[in-house]
Amino acid sequence: MMATIELKNVNRTFGTGIGQVQALSAINFQAQAGELTLILGPSGSGKSTFLTIAGGLRQPSSGQVLIDGQDIQDMNNRELERLRLNKIGFILQSYNLLPYLTVAEQFQLVDRVKPNGNLDQKELDQLMHELDIFQLKNQYPDQLSGGQNQRVAIARALYTNPSLVLADEPTAALDSERGAAVGQEFQRLARQKNKTVIVVTHDLRLRKYADRIFEINDGKIKQTK
Repeated sequence: MMATIELKNVNRTFGTGIGQVQALSAINFQAQAGELTLILGPSGSGKSTFLTIAGGLRQPSSGQVLIDGQDIQDMNNRELERLRLNKIGFILQSYNLLPYLTVAEQFQLVDRVKPNGNLDQKELDQLMHELDIFQLKNQYPDQLSGGQNQRVAIARALYTNPSLVLADEPTAALDSERGAAVGQEFQRLARQKNKTVIVVTHDLRLRKYADRIFEINDGKIKQTK
């Protein structure tokens, strides 16, 4: 089976000379559909850099990133934007919710940008209930807690029905109950919907939901499960 995503000998450095930092070092990694992959590591270990490179938001210094067998570095900007829009669901720490839109309007905006292939209304309602945000539909981001905004951002990313989900610390602002709900939702997406789900985190509560676990330390990755 072809890997949904594969990183081949990926390196990433920041800075030059004596101030140069090796954020990622000779990373080889792949993940397939139907798997929830967890990547653990402390702050500064390189895991967020890994995720942004995997999703084409940042270029590696060297190496290849392949999605469905295609090297994304061979794509022009328009092709890369189309790939991210149609195939990848990003869940970032910054939430990126528009402050002047209600929760419901956040999803309506997605429909205008990507009119086809999204979840239907019944599926969206189910997802919002599972993440305990259905009752927040008419609220604005500044009326919500950090954890509520995080769950809205998760739902918005999953609403596009992506084949590849890339999540950066998705449970950082969540309590045990709601963190478990997110872990269960990711597991369901992988196993029942045959999605490829990659989560970078230092939240050990998510370990029990993962099919495979990797650890990143000092820019190097190794599989532990």
